[in-house]
Amino acid sequence: CRFSQMLHPIFEEASNVIKEEYPDKNQVVFARVDCDQHSDIAQRYRISKYPTLKLFRNGMMMKREYRGQRSVTAIADYIRQQKSNPIREVQDLEEISSLDRSRRNIIGYFEQKDSDNYRTFERVANILHDDCVFLSAFGAISKAERFSGDNVIYKPPGENAPDMVYLGSLTNFDLIYAWTQDKCVPLVREITFENGEELTEEGLPFLILFHMKDDLESLEKFQQEVARQLISEKGTINFLHADCDKFRHPLLHIQKTPADCPVIAIDSFRHMYVFPDFSDLSVPGKLKQFVLDLHSGKLHREFHHGPDPTDVAPGQPIQDLASSPPESSFQKLAPSEHRYTLLREKDEL
Repeated sequence: CRFSQMLHPIFEEASNVIKEEYPDKNQVVFARVDCDQHSDIAQRYRISKYPTLKLFRNGMMMKREYRGQRSVTAIADYIRQQKSNPIREVQDLEEISSLDRSRRNIIGYFEQKDSDNYRTFERVANILHDDCVFLSAFGAISKAERFSGDNVIYKPPGENAPDMVYLGSLTNFDLIYAWTQDKCVPLVREITFENGEELTEEGLPFLILFHMKDDLESLEKFQQEVARQLISEKGTINFLHADCDKFRHPLLHIQKTPADCPVIAIDSFRHMYVFPDFSDLSVPGKLKQFVLDLHSGKLHREFHHGPDPTDVAPGQPIQDLASSPPESSFQKLAPSEHRYTLLREKDEL
């Protein structure tokens, strides 16, 4: 791979620069994998384009791979940034009242910094600092919030949103990480030109609400119904929303325009399937059945061959559509040998 050969000396030089700054081998490790020789590793981490730079923390692969400039300076700066403390220490509890409530805030109140509780909190913050703002307070400053011992709370976006308290063990990394991730990573995320490739690489199909940017009512309804009907499907499909104006090209794939929004569709990376009527969103089980029909293959079959025989009224002929459903709009972003970026579609608009 020509591009891998070009990056190799840059990557090695960056590792030498960082080694001088962090001589302890337990601080930062640079490693390279020949994916021809070790295809099992490439398959395990869904690596299908080369070269790919992935970041691991405590043995856990981060979702966001390195996408910065391929230079010694840029890679070294990225590592320095990753080594910076992800937690801001609060010196006065008054600082909590002036937090930016448009962000998701996680606050830990600890008796002392040198404790297993704080070390676990620090591990979680290192992994999720891109998704939440992490703060901490210690000793006398935090005493008023430690009425029953060390305490971690989540302050969701919104001035009047109530706090949520973590009730599990503060030394159980798996528990507190799962709780924090659930709070920091929203169930319904926005897909943009900047994160489209990253979301695609998670390998899950998309359930997307296309809506106008100022149409928050439709977004709220979608979020409520996803939480009500599809929480059990988390991990099998990504729940997303997109700006109709910016994503005109994907809408064209399903013969829609911004004037038709709000529109709900599934992109399986092979084809796109349209939810029949947005007004049916609140019909109990309707949205969930749409997703289940994707998993069962029913959506694909019906696009090619018409309704399943069990769904056709007695005496009604089965329609043979003999045509393919609309192609995936995000297929170009899916890991493949011939990969294009969504930015190209942006440039075409």
